Amino acid sequence: MERLINYLLHFGHLNEQQIELIKSKVIIKTTKKDKYYHEAGKVPGEVIFLVEGIMRVVYYNNKGDEITKYFIDQNNFVADINSYNQRIPSTEYIQAIVDCEYLVLTRTAMEELSMTIIGWDTIISKITAKALAEKINRISPMMTEDAKERYLMFLNNFPTLANRIPLSYIASYLGITQSSLSRIRRTIS
Repeated sequence: MERLINYLLHFGHLNEQQIELIKSKVIIKTTKKDKYYHEAGKVPGEVIFLVEGIMRVVYYNNKGDEITKYFIDQNNFVADINSYNQRIPSTEYIQAIVDCEYLVLTRTAMEELSMTIIGWDTIISKITAKALAEKINRISPMMTEDAKERYLMFLNNFPTLANRIPLSYIASYLGITQSSLSRIRRTIS
C-alpha cells in the first residue's frame, strides 16, 4: 500500500486524512502467471497499481497473430485508459507474465476520491500524461530502428525484465520471430 501512496505523492500533495481515505478504497488482489487480468471485449471497471510482477498488453491482428504492445512492471498503474474513460469495450488483453499482486481502485472508488480529494483529478491527469509520454517514447523509436537496435532499446528500457519474460513475448513486442531474436542475442552476448 505504501508504494501506491509514495507513487501518488510524486504527482501532488495528500494529507494524512486523504491518504487514509485512499487506503480504505483499495482492494488487494493477485493474478497467477499466464492468466489474463483483463480480456478484450470487456469494459474496464477499475484501475490497478501493480505492486509485484510483470504484465503485458496484447492484441490479435487480423491474421490472428498475438502481438505484444508493451510490458508493465511493478510500481506502475495498469489500465486501458481509453476504454476505461469512454466506457467502451477494450481491444486489448492484459496478461500476467509472472504471478502478480496489485491494488485495485474500482470506478466507484475513483469517482468518490475525485469528489472528496481536492487535487485528485490533477494527480490522475499527471500520472496519465506521464504514462502516455513514456508509451510514445518507447513506441516511436521502435518504428525506425532495425531489430538489433530495437532489442538493445528493450534491454535499456526494461533492464530487469529481459530474463523474466519468455523470448516469444519479447520477439512479439519487437516485431520479429523468435529465431531472429535468438540470433540477435547471440551477436550481442
